[in-house]
Amino acid sequence: MVKLIQQIFKFGIVGGLAFLIDYGILILLTDYFKINYLLSSAISFSISVIFNYLMSILWVFEINENKNKTTVFSVFIILSVVGLVINELFMMFFVDNLSIHYKLSKIITTFLVMVYNFITRKLVLEKKK
Repeated sequence: MVKLIQQIFKFGIVGGLAFLIDYGILILLTDYFKINYLLSSAISFSISVIFNYLMSILWVFEINENKNKTTVFSVFIILSVVGLVINELFMMFFVDNLSIHYKLSKIITTFLVMVYNFITRKLVLEKKK
């Protein structure tokens, strides 16, 4: 149980940093480069996923060294694409249907996708005991 709490804490730190990358790029692209919030969100999410993957395998999870690294990365990318779809759907719903500003929508959406990310990454990346 202690290990799981430590892991969740590390995941939270990595997720917080990934969020800052995601949120910062989203605002930069949307407010300063006038790119549509959905395209900006997809770009920023994708960049933060790369950071998150690297930190997940280096610091958060005990990686199963017996698994093929290409396969693990491919599955991680597939799960991330699903996360991106979830991200985009929630962003559209909150912004277009509920008229919540895109910046607040991103914060809410990030929390929802974070739960999905932790569960799926733990199942895929971590070695079984």
